[in-house]
Amino acid sequence: MSTHTTVREETSTVRNRTAEADERLRRWRLVLGGDAADGTGHGLAGRDAAMDGALTALYGKGDKPRQGHDRSAGLGASAPSVARWLGDIRTYFPSSVVQVMQRDAIDRLGLSALLLEPEMLEAVEPDVHLVGTLLSLNKAMPETTRETARAVVRKVVEDLEERLATRTRAALTGALDRSARVTRPRHHDIDWNRTIAANLKHYLPEYRTVVPERLIGYGRASRSVKKEVVLCIDQSGSMAASVVYASVFGAVLASMRSIATRLVVFDTAVADLTDQLDDPVDVLFGTQLGGGTDINRALAYCQSRIARPADTVVVLISDLYEGGIRDEMLKRVAAMKASGVQFVALLALSDEGAPAYDREHAAALAALGAPAFACTPDLFPEVMAAAIEKRPLPIPESI
Repeated sequence: MSTHTTVREETSTVRNRTAEADERLRRWRLVLGGDAADGTGHGLAGRDAAMDGALTALYGKGDKPRQGHDRSAGLGASAPSVARWLGDIRTYFPSSVVQVMQRDAIDRLGLSALLLEPEMLEAVEPDVHLVGTLLSLNKAMPETTRETARAVVRKVVEDLEERLATRTRAALTGALDRSARVTRPRHHDIDWNRTIAANLKHYLPEYRTVVPERLIGYGRASRSVKKEVVLCIDQSGSMAASVVYASVFGAVLASMRSIATRLVVFDTAVADLTDQLDDPVDVLFGTQLGGGTDINRALAYCQSRIARPADTVVVLISDLYEGGIRDEMLKRVAAMKASGVQFVALLALSDEGAPAYDREHAAALAALGAPAFACTPDLFPEVMAAAIEKRPLPIPESI
């Protein structure tokens, strides 16, 4: 190898290392905020300076955060300036980061009220948490904003349905099929396609036929009797994301002919939104996030609507902070389970994991054979399939 080639390679290596070091300094400079004590000595220009401005507007500079509205720095408290900032962060950051920054802006800077203005809603990146915030503002929302808000909510709902519907229908259709299958059917209830497939190893070539050792079919009742699913949803403020996901799943379940779905939301009062299940957006705008909690009253209502306990799954989605009568709540759960109801208790139905919850009530439910656990939207179809088939629930290992 010539000396000239070696020098060029070493020069290239030095340049690469220098570029990597500069990139590290750039990232640290954006993270630390640019105070004199940040230690990077790195200046920003062009797009990087604009990104830094967007971050500073929300988080301020340096290690010591400003308090109250001082945090807003260059963000301001008017809808036009916030809308411009929202447009900027969508230009500079990926969608997942934009959603986090929007959430922080709403929580840290108290911008919820500005979401009642149409120009703000047109600038935001829709996600589940934004929907939760809009629902909490539902009663205060002026008519000029309502249609824009519904469009934002509908986009999120449609994205969730596209992501979750196919898998949910497939999982539950298979569960319904397996739960209805019987191994000693009457002659006219035999499912010949499945019976033949299960007995192909018993084919007799000399007779050119299959001699089935195991018959597969359906009982008469199983053909016409639907499974019933009751979604009982706590609409306290901490359950916002769960309400959104549960409404979407409720609409998916309601679209399946073999499942009769009921959707009930509650705080200290109970609202049955079953007749709105064809449109989850209507369901969501029919909720009222916040307020107290009376789980016992909600379960009493659900219990009163159960006609066939052995064919019913009740899913309680709540953090279990009971404001009603605790002992009565537990007695109702025990009574439903004793009658044959499959009872599922979810502390949350979201990607965030379990929120703060009442551990004493969770332990009491577990003692009744109804363990309470947080469930992600991706796991929910498997949980429902297990409940329909009356087999152990796929509880996350962390529980």
